[in-house]
Amino acid sequence: MAETRSVAEPYRDARQQRDAAMLGMYVFLGSEIMLFGGLFAVAAVMRLLHPAEVVEASKALHVWIGAINTAVLLTSSLFVALAVDCAKRGRRRGTGAWLFSAASLGAVFLAIKAYEYSLEHAEGLLPGLGAPLKVSTPVQRAFMDLYLVATGLHALHLLIGILLLLVIAIRAASGRLLLPERAIVPVTAGLYWHLVDVIWVFLYPVLYLAR
Repeated sequence: MAETRSVAEPYRDARQQRDAAMLGMYVFLGSEIMLFGGLFAVAAVMRLLHPAEVVEASKALHVWIGAINTAVLLTSSLFVALAVDCAKRGRRRGTGAWLFSAASLGAVFLAIKAYEYSLEHAEGLLPGLGAPLKVSTPVQRAFMDLYLVATGLHALHLLIGILLLLVIAIRAASGRLLLPERAIVPVTAGLYWHLVDVIWVFLYPVLYLAR
């Protein structure tokens, strides 16, 4: 009976509505993969054509900061998975708590990334006002530009994910999100979060570990 109440037009039943939501999310995630796939392709071409200069530019990045942020995001993915499990079991407080924890770790990631950007700018690795650029060749500058675009775009996606998780966490904890009938909401949000995490898992070795 609860599933019938949660069905919206033009769907016949809850299963069809869930399938449509999942299909829409998969199409969206596919477009995001193509977006970042273009950046990975650029990185691959640069590495093939100018390996020595790419390696030299990569060595200037702060590997340990990237490693910490990788651990932060992987832990946040665990929290999202726990939140989805709670949502499917109808545990609204657990769902809200785990989603809020994941969003908090996302905020930690952004704070660490902002600190890393400040270090790189002071060291002359990023364009802008301040210290003169230390990357001397056009290829090295292009690599740092790619690094800034790729990580900045990732940070923007992460910020969107944080806001999304917070909204769902508040709705779940307050009882305004009907669980488990509407567990599809944290499920689809979780898929988005996991994709953002996976993208970083690939960005880290491509940019930081080009040795």
